[in-house]
Amino acid sequence: MEWLTAENVIAVFSLIVGVIAPVAIFWYERRVPRRRRIGHRVQMDAPIGSAQLEEADEARLGVFDEIAGLPDATLVLIRIENDGSQAILATDYTSPRPYGLTVEFTGRTVRGVALTERNIDDLMEHFGPESGFSSDDHLVRLPKVPVNSGGFYKILVMLTGGPADSDIRVTGGLANGSVEPNRSTTLDERPTRFHRMAKGLTTVLTVFVLVLASMILLRDSDRPAPPMGCEKGTITVTGSTAFEPVAEELAKKYMRDCPGSTVDIDARGSTAGIQALDAAGREADGGSPAIVTLSDGPKPPGFGDLRENSVAVSAFALVVHQGVSGVDDLTLDQVRRIYRGEIRTWQPLGGPNLPIVLISRDAGSGTREVFQRRVLGRNEPANSSRDCRTKDDPRAPVIRCELDSTPQVLDTVARTPGAIGYSELRSGSRPEGTEVLRLDGHTPTVGEEADPSGGGSGDAYPFRETEYAYTYGRPPANSLVSSFLNYMSRGSGQDVMRTHGHVPCAAPDGIALCAKRNK
Repeated sequence: MEWLTAENVIAVFSLIVGVIAPVAIFWYERRVPRRRRIGHRVQMDAPIGSAQLEEADEARLGVFDEIAGLPDATLVLIRIENDGSQAILATDYTSPRPYGLTVEFTGRTVRGVALTERNIDDLMEHFGPESGFSSDDHLVRLPKVPVNSGGFYKILVMLTGGPADSDIRVTGGLANGSVEPNRSTTLDERPTRFHRMAKGLTTVLTVFVLVLASMILLRDSDRPAPPMGCEKGTITVTGSTAFEPVAEELAKKYMRDCPGSTVDIDARGSTAGIQALDAAGREADGGSPAIVTLSDGPKPPGFGDLRENSVAVSAFALVVHQGVSGVDDLTLDQVRRIYRGEIRTWQPLGGPNLPIVLISRDAGSGTREVFQRRVLGRNEPANSSRDCRTKDDPRAPVIRCELDSTPQVLDTVARTPGAIGYSELRSGSRPEGTEVLRLDGHTPTVGEEADPSGGGSGDAYPFRETEYAYTYGRPPANSLVSSFLNYMSRGSGQDVMRTHGHVPCAAPDGIALCAKRNK
């Protein structure tokens, strides 16, 4: 029998077990009611004044200066989390008052409260002036915060008047639920032991699943699995021309992995894309149009309805015509003098006696905004040429023209002697006929790695910016817009961005880097 293969036998066995397990879970779910549950745990309760540490001088690992007027101060960090299986809404709290939970510190007085780490969107909206969030004497009152399953937030409380590890009580009520303390797993706690039969069954199933997975992977290694959350429909990705190659490849891969979806690319410049998104959103009358706008750097003021998503950190570079020999490094001051018209030929900079020609982007370009903000510190001078070869204004110190896209800038620099322009780095490659310049001795780079030229750390390179994806408001979770944004920030999307020389903001090495560039 052709079907009787090792792969099929393992698959049938796994299927049988896979059918029995859901039936057992379904029975359990029907027999055991699901309850809402808020858990809380004290993750830190430590003295910060020197008075409490007088008896531990010899074992002290760090010195805490006595806080003026608060010699017995302590810090408490409390984690509030939804560790149940159901989402908790504001209406699920049973307290008749504006607040939902109360934290009581026996024998200590609250001096200050701060909201710290959290994984809940729009959490600060629930801590407004009318939310019931307050503190006095030995109490902290927490608002009725909606929390999805697995969601959490933390509060940091400064106290005086009593020692660390004094009693802390968190109270409150939930409809069809409870508020209970949790305990963090520590190294000296023994894990719960499996029953012998359960352990054996788990081991057998694990071996079968691994063998089956290996067979499938070896057979279909060249056929990637479709991503989770595929949606059908049509969206338009507009905005940055510098990020256009990334958008085009992402669109192609998404449409291949998610049949029934259409992703149109309409790169027209960051500002033009933002304006188009805002106009479409206003016409949608409260809805979120199927448009994603990519922008080099943050949106301009006045677009408050646009929702921001950090995508990646991109490096940009100054490029010159290959005939500008002898010039491979410029200081920021030299660049600024060039664009002010104070340096008009390449000779004073060690290059040939060629007139400098400025090839720039149009006023709606995000790349131009990054260049002005990160390098020039001011706006570029007025346009003086329409064809990038002759001056329309004879009074202008140098020829300067504006083009509509990054590819046009690179092509024009490549065929114009003495030309200088700027563009997104594009994986560190350069078009035929151009050379990439260093800035203040630093080679264009995105990450924090050391500069291979020996000019210093990559973090010192100034011509970098965060790439953003904007939507009009919050798109529905099951929309093609949300699915495409999720695809962009994960797995395949991260690989595409890295291929083009960008560091994804959602990647471990990109989180801190994107946060730093957003300051």
